Amino acid sequence: MSPRWRANPDVRAGRHVVYNLHAHLVFVTKYRRDVFTGEMLVRCEEIMREVCADFEVELREFNGEHDHVHLLVHYPPKVALSKLVNSLKGVSARLLRKEYAPHVREYLWDGHFWSGSYFAGSVGGAPLTVLKQYIEQQRRPI
Repeated sequence: MSPRWRANPDVRAGRHVVYNLHAHLVFVTKYRRDVFTGEMLVRCEEIMREVCADFEVELREFNGEHDHVHLLVHYPPKVALSKLVNSLKGVSARLLRKEYAPHVREYLWDGHFWSGSYFAGSVGGAPLTVLKQYIEQQRRPI
């Protein structure tokens, strides 16, 4: 390493790349229904952490409200965000529908859990602390 190089935990290096990629992801429930309870959000975070680990992605922050979730992910350049999102939404929908079937059926039907769309924003213009603070301040249901 160059003597001018100062270690930054956000900057990662691969064999042929040095990167610092973060994305803010937002997933909304189908029809914006108020499906989530506090317990479901805890389980959703566990599921999404496992999926991220499979992709070698770090889930830096997670929170949500009754009808949506926010994620802050740190990912390598080899990961296509669309594939990560597809897996995050698919695996979480399947497991949450299975594990909380009676509750979910009150709000959603036809095998859907998430809206077909999502938000993905690159993060870097605003300090990460500001974005983390925003996600932490979501009104999580009790």
